[in-house]
Amino acid sequence: MLDYFALGLLVFVGLVLFYGIIVIHDIPYEIAVHRKHPHQDAIHATGWVSLFTLHALWPFLWIWATLYRPDRGWGFSDGKSTESHVAGLEQQVAELRERLQVLEQRQGAGEPPVESAPAEEV
Repeated sequence: MLDYFALGLLVFVGLVLFYGIIVIHDIPYEIAVHRKHPHQDAIHATGWVSLFTLHALWPFLWIWATLYRPDRGWGFSDGKSTESHVAGLEQQVAELRERLQVLEQRQGAGEPPVESAPAEEV
């Protein structure tokens, strides 16, 4: 009777380990699905390949899945459009031209240059 219990326990532990490893390897895919990642299918397929490469790819899958977020994309931008950046740069150039014009006028009038505080960084 004890032999059957031990055999059943071994089978149970083997199944739990087998499915546990599969569930753990699907974590990056589940993250990708939750974040609406554009490469969900590739992450899922690479997760299965990682099972056969002794889990060497799995940490990279985790990073790949967590890099993308629906609200900010890949995170390399600040969420502003290109047009708003161009408008900001044009405004900065206009302000610098005005300051330069004032300085040139002062220099032409023989006034000493005025020390000013450094401009704020945007």
